[in-house]
Amino acid sequence: MRLLANREHSKNELTQKMLLKGHQRATVESVVDELATEGWQNDARYAESFIRSRLLKGQGPARIIYDLRQQGIRINDDSVLDRLDQAAQELFGGWLALLTQVYRKKFGFDDRLSGTEWVKRKQFLLQRGFTGAMLAELIKHLNIKLS
Repeated sequence: MRLLANREHSKNELTQKMLLKGHQRATVESVVDELATEGWQNDARYAESFIRSRLLKGQGPARIIYDLRQQGIRINDDSVLDRLDQAAQELFGGWLALLTQVYRKKFGFDDRLSGTEWVKRKQFLLQRGFTGAMLAELIKHLNIKLS
């Protein structure tokens, strides 16, 4: 309960923390299941909180989905993907607006780039979790000229 009082945790994360403290797996699993049944732990609520925090850090959809999977959240569910798009829309006006903000903060307003400079910038944005299609849209949106 103390762990859940501070912030949301996924079932997987809560289980791992309790196991590290030396509790028996069977006991941990039954307690975590009971917490979920009682509504104290909820993976959907955790995913929503996680998505918002990662968006505010300037991360793209591929990175957020990868990290959610690492936390034991099933992404096969369309509701998680819909919530991700909806949150990006609510917080920034969409993925392109977030990507533009991240790009401008890191690289400024230079719109003439060499091929090697664009590769460096592209690599940074891909590591942040933005897709190649999003980057192509960014080039058009910002009217970036590559030489």
